[in-house]
Order: sequence, then C-alpha cells, then structure tokens
Amino acid sequence: MPNDEKPTASVWTRPRPRQREHLTREQIVAEAIRLLDAEGVEELSMRKLGTRLGTAATSLYRHVANKDELIELVVDDVYGEPDVPIVVDGTQWRAAVTHAATELRAMTLRHPWIARELGQVGLVHIGPNAMRMTSALLAQFEAAGFPADERDQAMATLMAYVIGIATAEAAYLSLIARSGQSEQEWVAGLRPAFDEATREHPRLRAGSSAQRDVPPQRIRDDNFAYGLDRVLDGLAARLAPWPGPFRP
Repeated sequence: MPNDEKPTASVWTRPRPRQREHLTREQIVAEAIRLLDAEGVEELSMRKLGTRLGTAATSLYRHVANKDELIELVVDDVYGEPDVPIVVDGTQWRAAVTHAATELRAMTLRHPWIARELGQVGLVHIGPNAMRMTSALLAQFEAAGFPADERDQAMATLMAYVIGIATAEAAYLSLIARSGQSEQEWVAGLRPAFDEATREHPRLRAGSSAQRDVPPQRIRDDNFAYGLDRVLDGLAARLAPWPGPFRP
C-alpha cells in the first residue's frame, strides 16, 4: 500500500474500547435506533443522543469515534432482526429465499431511514449480523444449484428488488404518517382527485376501480409478492436445463 494511502476506517476494523462506565455501546446503539425511527437520519447527532441518554456527548466518543461509526453499528444491529433461514435444502430454496425477502422488507418498513444507509459505499456490511445474513442467503442459492460465479449476482438481484420496493413503500408510509391519517383514510381522501385525473386515461381508471374495495396494505403486500415471484422465476430459469448447446 502506498505511504499516502490509509486503510478505510471502520468500527469493525479497530479494537473495541474497554468498558469503563455504566453506559454501554449496546445502550447507545439501542437509543440511536429509537431516535432514528422517530426523527430520521437528519436529526441524529451525538449531542442529541447524549441528551436522550442523560450524558454528555463526550461520553459517547469513548465507545464510537464519530457519527459514521455509530451508523455502522446501528445498521448492523438492524441487520440482526430478519429471520433468515440457516437450514439449507435445495428443494426448498425458493421458499427460504421468499421468507428472507419478506423479512428484509419488513425490516426496512420498520426502520425507513435504513434504506438510504444501505446505499452508502463503505464497510457497514462487514458487521457480524450483516455477514451472518449474507452468508445464510448465499447458502440458499448454493443449495439451489447456482454456480459459484452466479451466487453473489443472484443475491444482489434479490436485494436490489427488496430494498428498492421497500424504500418506495417507506417513503409513501412516511408521507402518510406526517399527515396524521391512517393509510386507509389517506387513500380514501385521495380517491376523488385520482378519479378526476384519470378521467381521460381509462386503463388507469379501470385498474384503480378494480382495487377500490381492497385494503391498501393488502395491495402493497400483493404487489410485493407478485414482483418477488417474478424475480425468483427469472433466477429459477437459470437452473433449468438449457435446450441448446450453449447457455446465454
């Protein structure tokens, strides 16, 4: 490594400080997640977090070097929430991956702020929970029969779909939450304006009319399941015997 290059800093690549006081790293991370869930990333600061914990910001710096390290810790803590199957069975890989994807979507909707952080380039994904989750998913694709050079790509495809659609859902639900209404109330209030806007677009109007009496959460769940099934259909096609002499 050239002398002017420094290793990328990460909370996971340096020794953990010795515990010297009643405040623990786990308490800091738990309170930071509560703050993020309530107010978002923009409102997270070491000073505000210290106030919530009843201590000075300087006490926090004994456990984390800066806000970036804190983000690494909270992201990995949240990565520990999804129930990703660790038992592998090649005949059940699709059900296992579907379960993991559903859990990842639920995780993102519980913590809308995390979508932005998952898109950041860095070392947040070398935390222990992220590593366990990634390894468990790769094991499912391996058991399914994906060749070694496709397992990472198959998992990345799955993650891109789940995080992408969950990010859009989280933004939509955050908008509704700010209105003070339930999702059902918000959708009902929007209906007259949507009907007027689609007056000259019969295809849009027909689709909307067909779902008029369906609870909006069920529509979101059905849309997620439909898209996930199509992604898995495409991945499963890679495992089918190819009829010609060459596989694309």
